[in-house]
Amino acid sequence: MLNLKTAGILSIISITALLSFNLKEKPIEKNGISDTPEANYQANCSGCHGAKMNAFVDRKWKYGKTPEDLFKSIKNGYKEDGMPAFAETFKDEEIKELANYIIKGIENVDRYNENEKPKSDIFETEEGKIKLVKVFDKVKIPWGIAFLPNKKMLVTDKSGELYIVNDDKSSVEVENVPEVRFAGQGGLMDVILHPNFASNQIIYLSYSKPNPTDASLQTTAILKAKLEGNKLVDAKDIFIALPYSKTRHHYGSRMVFGKDGLLYFSVGERGNNQENPQDTNNALGKLHRITDNGEIPKDNPFYGKAKAQESIFSYGHRNQQGLVLNPFTNEIWSHEHGPRGGDEINIHKKGANYGWAVVSYGINYNGKIMTPFTQKEGITDPIHYWIPSIAPSGMAFVNSDIYKGWKGNLMVGSLRFQYLNRCVIKDGKVIKEELLFKNIGRLREVRMAPDGYIYIGVEGEGVYKLMPI
Repeated sequence: MLNLKTAGILSIISITALLSFNLKEKPIEKNGISDTPEANYQANCSGCHGAKMNAFVDRKWKYGKTPEDLFKSIKNGYKEDGMPAFAETFKDEEIKELANYIIKGIENVDRYNENEKPKSDIFETEEGKIKLVKVFDKVKIPWGIAFLPNKKMLVTDKSGELYIVNDDKSSVEVENVPEVRFAGQGGLMDVILHPNFASNQIIYLSYSKPNPTDASLQTTAILKAKLEGNKLVDAKDIFIALPYSKTRHHYGSRMVFGKDGLLYFSVGERGNNQENPQDTNNALGKLHRITDNGEIPKDNPFYGKAKAQESIFSYGHRNQQGLVLNPFTNEIWSHEHGPRGGDEINIHKKGANYGWAVVSYGINYNGKIMTPFTQKEGITDPIHYWIPSIAPSGMAFVNSDIYKGWKGNLMVGSLRFQYLNRCVIKDGKVIKEELLFKNIGRLREVRMAPDGYIYIGVEGEGVYKLMPI
């Protein structure tokens, strides 16, 4: 409803094309009318504006947002902007009630509006005060963090540097890091340790790899190497996502070892949403599973199938930049970027299709509907989604008692709105969210350290340790 022209939003929408919040396999053909403005909003408006009106955060209110403005917009519409008229759907009194309901609901989007940088390193939360202690500021874009057994950290900088950070905040740059394509969303990305790092000193890096024979192409690669002092030795790519692509975004690139001892990692669909994510013959738009040496487990869902990429564990993904082993259930959880709206949290099941771009809770960046479906038979639903998109990056479960009331919570960084999102989980669902450290900066990485403390990586700032006080 209202001003839908922002970025050309929904220019092709008509009344019959409006999505209801619970739209499944068939678009709603007739809008429902109820006795309450809330029910009318959910039936007729929530598909575009979010059940909690979250999508209004993207509006510029071209036609105003007073009760009178909203009444006019709802009743008469703005055909050229894709806003249908509801004069024949509702009586004037129902439109007034709906406008007042929206005015009240718009207050929900205020939580996304933060214009000033924090004035203190101490923040109030629902469960107490937290102090952010900066432990490393040399890194410009801290993409990945891993914790060494001697109280040191490995930190990747997207530009291509890998640092060993000491307990006293001093650092040394690691040598022999692979060449990366530092452009767009690509560069040096995630870093993790082998489960037996203490004895074998093996680490893994994910990065955007240039094609050695065509400088216009690049893709996601996983590198295995031994860390000797401040050098990488015996480095080799154990996975290269094919095909290479000219695009320089949607690399995915998070990694985690599962309880089964196998390496799981994400590869984005590289911007080709109509072909790659649903095609199991290529590696793009997938979650993969391999052994620590890069071999294919024989119980992978596509093992032995002609033409299929045997490393695929699940498919139908857009761009997963959060991946974690749930320490309480041993499931693999991820989050991924949606388009304009529809960022998701998923629990991964072997061989499952997660729907991109057959279904989505978001719309395209130009405002046009990508798909009329949010659910479809044979596609696994997300356990949670965000409208508007928060641009999630980094992900960690709180598994210690250091933070009062946070144990079992899921922490997610927001690049777009620049906060840490605390998700309260119950029975595999997000039942509550708290937005922490608002406007701190583009929050790229979230990790739990072995000592039970949470560390976050913030672009342009560095790495912080969360200290309860």
